[in-house]
Amino acid sequence: MRLLVIRTSAMGDVAFTTPVLAGMRRQYPDVELVVLTRSEFKPFFSTAEGIRLFLPHLKGIHKGFLGLIRLFFDLQKGGKFDHIIDLHDVLRSRILGVFFRIKGVPVATIDKGRKQKKEVISGKNKSALRHSVVRYSDTFAKAGFPVTPSDGPWIIPSPSALAKISGMIENDGRMNIGVAPCAKHDLKMWPEDHMIKLLWLIAEKHKVNFWLFGGSEDFVRLQSMQEMVKDSFNTAGNMTLENELALMSKLDFMIAMDSSNMHMAALVGIKVISIWGGTDPLTGFGAWGQPDEYAIRIPVEELTCRPCTVFGKGKCKRGDFACMMWLAPEKVYEKLVILKIL
Repeated sequence: MRLLVIRTSAMGDVAFTTPVLAGMRRQYPDVELVVLTRSEFKPFFSTAEGIRLFLPHLKGIHKGFLGLIRLFFDLQKGGKFDHIIDLHDVLRSRILGVFFRIKGVPVATIDKGRKQKKEVISGKNKSALRHSVVRYSDTFAKAGFPVTPSDGPWIIPSPSALAKISGMIENDGRMNIGVAPCAKHDLKMWPEDHMIKLLWLIAEKHKVNFWLFGGSEDFVRLQSMQEMVKDSFNTAGNMTLENELALMSKLDFMIAMDSSNMHMAALVGIKVISIWGGTDPLTGFGAWGQPDEYAIRIPVEELTCRPCTVFGKGKCKRGDFACMMWLAPEKVYEKLVILKIL
């Protein structure tokens, strides 16, 4: 039995496949899994046993409609597929699905719950929806493979990456805290001065190193933060994804926005304190495996306009960004103490 699993973006969504794929390997060891994803996400699977990656050239030979036709044929060079698992449900994956159906290969497609998510945003429903990881499991079940996501950690850094970051974190009694203050959209970002104040509050009572995480586009912002916070280190643009995952796995915990860094930290198995504004774990994108109380946000009962977005796009309709501004640094620090994170 040979399955093709499709998920090419985004970073956090690709990372979400790891608990389900690990569960598949444990429960169905004789099933061959081929994962179609982007080359930049290869580190998520570097130590995953029994999983073969197919890394397409989506900006090269596999670009556009003719590129999809070539991709369809290139995928089959390794052997016949018995089932296609589409965990993406975008135009590219749908077209590939049509090609495979024409050839007689069944396709199971994820139900993203788009209607239910719109109901949460519109205020018609404030109940928690199925997590993306659970939706992935549901899709495998559609194909005839009921699967339970495995226990973590789900992303295990490679020995070579762990060797490269060895020595960065010393066993000198200091806490090592990851900080990922950036996100793709403004509605997901806590004000920078709030984050800096929180780090100052932590440093006042604890011996700590702060490790600042973000993409290369966040380098300048994080460099400015590093200058404002003692004993902080900017990793953005200075480390490969593989080495970042290794460093994350050695931290005491991570403070993050609703972002890919939040997901990666959770999936390498450390505690993650996430700060939420316009988005909310209700829509199914919370940090996998983390207690709900680790997600810090203004309750929807107190601020009924939130969540106002699924992915963070748009602008604050109130105009005062209350969902983030009401989360004072002192309140977040107090929450860390109550949770016994500090």
